[in-house]
Amino acid sequence: MRTARFIGSWAAGLIALTLAVSLFVQWLQFALAAGGGGATPLLLWMAFGVNLLVWSLVGAVRLGDDTVRGVAARRALRRGPRRRRPAVGATENSGAEQRVLVRARPAEAAADGGAAGSGPVSGASGGTGPVAGGVQDGSPDPGAALAEADGAGGAPATAVADPEQLAMAVIIPAHNEEPVIDGAIASALRLFNRWDIYVVSDSSRDATADIAAETGVNVLELLTNRGKAGAIEAVIEEFDLTGNYDGVVILDADTELDERYVEGARRQLADPTVAAVAGFVVAEWKPWERTMVGRLISAYRDRLYWMLQYLLRFGQTWRHTSTTFIVPGFASAYRSSVLRRLDINPKGLVIEDFNMTFDVHHKRLGRISMRPDTKAYCQDPFTMGDYVKQVRRWTLGFWQTVRRHGVWPSLFWFALFFYILEVLLVAVTLILISLLAVFMLLPVVTGGAVLSAGWYATAYGAVGAVLPLTAIAVGLFVPDYVLTCVMATIRRRPSYLLYGLFFLPMRLVDSYLTLRTIPQAWTASSDGRWKSPTRAAGRL
Repeated sequence: MRTARFIGSWAAGLIALTLAVSLFVQWLQFALAAGGGGATPLLLWMAFGVNLLVWSLVGAVRLGDDTVRGVAARRALRRGPRRRRPAVGATENSGAEQRVLVRARPAEAAADGGAAGSGPVSGASGGTGPVAGGVQDGSPDPGAALAEADGAGGAPATAVADPEQLAMAVIIPAHNEEPVIDGAIASALRLFNRWDIYVVSDSSRDATADIAAETGVNVLELLTNRGKAGAIEAVIEEFDLTGNYDGVVILDADTELDERYVEGARRQLADPTVAAVAGFVVAEWKPWERTMVGRLISAYRDRLYWMLQYLLRFGQTWRHTSTTFIVPGFASAYRSSVLRRLDINPKGLVIEDFNMTFDVHHKRLGRISMRPDTKAYCQDPFTMGDYVKQVRRWTLGFWQTVRRHGVWPSLFWFALFFYILEVLLVAVTLILISLLAVFMLLPVVTGGAVLSAGWYATAYGAVGAVLPLTAIAVGLFVPDYVLTCVMATIRRRPSYLLYGLFFLPMRLVDSYLTLRTIPQAWTASSDGRWKSPTRAAGRL
């Protein structure tokens, strides 16, 4: 059975690749033969974009640079293998299992399996703070050596000989995430010790906090809804995570980490010039758990993530560029000395990850790193309503961050300016051409009745002379669908050939929301409170 699936997946990939090449060649022939040669560059630009081309070339250069550096590093290791040292703050008999902090809960739950040998530790809090807090007396502080080296000024850390020495905490902010919180925690437990995992339940009304507490990880429960940024800020302050750890990983409650994530994040943070590590997002693919609309959203996001990361951010996160404008909040890692200097929860922003990334660049705290070996899996929206809400929140958060930080002279803003310019031009052009397509389609639908109006007939003739209906339809659809065929080849998922028929309308939705949220960034304000979308249990 496994062999048959392997052969079938590769056969599907070859079919999709053949279809992609064939469609692209026929599209070029059609565009030139139909006299649409003048519109061909415009339509190609709308499908692929100049930014993707430029940063793909930079990414190719980075790939060569990384290869050369990797070979040199392996040769250096063979000449003089480094000596392994115990992790910071760890001793041979550190009694680490005594360092667990959990939310106050029944004693029988606390005594479960290796969670804690001495029961929960309660702390005092007031107002809108946590109901439990504090670190158990006598427990060693992970990352104490680096915390002392950083000092009060938050100076950049020195290089670490062994990345495994980097002590890292994991924060999982959650609000009403009962269906998925256990999957996120289980994923983190495969890679981290339970006493290094901190779940902050932001005034959840369901069993989120209880489920987290049963796993034996640290749980902080807020009595009032502060939003994701406020929850992150609260748990960092409550447990002094930036003082006790070298780095902090922030995960969404629906995120599951790849088995190589920690190794990759530590290796990148071992470079003292790296301020933050952007997780490499992979869209989950569980079609049996989704409706047709849900599968369409997941497939569309998979294509989008692949293009943005391999063709854009890979080049933007090269050591000589570092111009990426987002460290995705679903799975990010920050150096503690950098995190202490960030304004995590400024007033009025709807999301935090754009702002934190801009803050790193604006304060010149270091570079952003991203590598494909730091993968994490996310759960995309299941319904079109949740999808629209999520995209609106993302685009609004981006424009709010641009408004808040303004412009400053830097390579970051040079690259960001041309990215914003292209995004706006593509969005406007895509919507206008789509409206022209509707305008040209009305005579067909009405049997030519609308042409009885003189002004309509004149405009119809003028538009048809430049962009006939067939040229609009084929010119817009085929280049976009070719990208889908390429993605179906890479992912070896033939079902993408079906879902790809509807990706162009999805792009129209994205374009509309991109333009719609621009004025809202100057008129709307958010308290940061969140509403969790529809979730599905039983993750990867």
